[in-house]
Amino acid sequence: MCGRFALTQTDEQTLVETFSLSGAVPELAPRYNIAPTQTVATVVRDPESGEYRLEMMRWGLIPSWSKDPSVASKMINARGETVHEKPSFRTALRKRRCLIVADGFYEWQEKGSGPKQPMFITLEDRRPFGMAGLFEFWTEPQSGETLRTCTIVTTAANELMLQFHHRMPVIVPREEYAAWLNPDYADPVQIMPMIRPYPADEMTYYPVSRRVNTVGNDDPSLIERAV
Repeated sequence: MCGRFALTQTDEQTLVETFSLSGAVPELAPRYNIAPTQTVATVVRDPESGEYRLEMMRWGLIPSWSKDPSVASKMINARGETVHEKPSFRTALRKRRCLIVADGFYEWQEKGSGPKQPMFITLEDRRPFGMAGLFEFWTEPQSGETLRTCTIVTTAANELMLQFHHRMPVIVPREEYAAWLNPDYADPVQIMPMIRPYPADEMTYYPVSRRVNTVGNDDPSLIERAV
């Protein structure tokens, strides 16, 4: 499960170096509380040049054949173990993979009978990372407007994440970015081995304010360690 994340390091140099981007990079404001149906930064591979570019998409996949855009709220995540079988995701898995850019995400820990404690989870090196994503094109019947929508692929939780939830987003190792984005990898036999938990010893976490529970809150204090 991944229902809320952050992208706070948005300077062009960091993004270009981390994701080997080419061409113009959209100017991004830091985001501390990204929620479903909002616009997110993604990395895609240009089908002609093979270069990587940053593109904005709406979080919550709408299959191209869907008549109801409200399904997006139910498709913010795609279960990795069955993603190659589900009609909503299987074509995108073969043809439309992307990286969804983040530098941390949130999960909530049970605290007895009290309110859950939000945790900010990130990598040890604190650099931005790419979560495995799939995207689709959907055309609004009335206006003819085409939306590009995406979903985050999830997998079983690693040892660190198990204390919060049994699922986690697939964080793609930097050395596998090229393989995940490679259009020549169209067979699930090639793709599925990349859908696995990220090493727990390369991740860290700490408690943060419950202000993150409110989607309208989006400021640096959300990722500060709670006292």
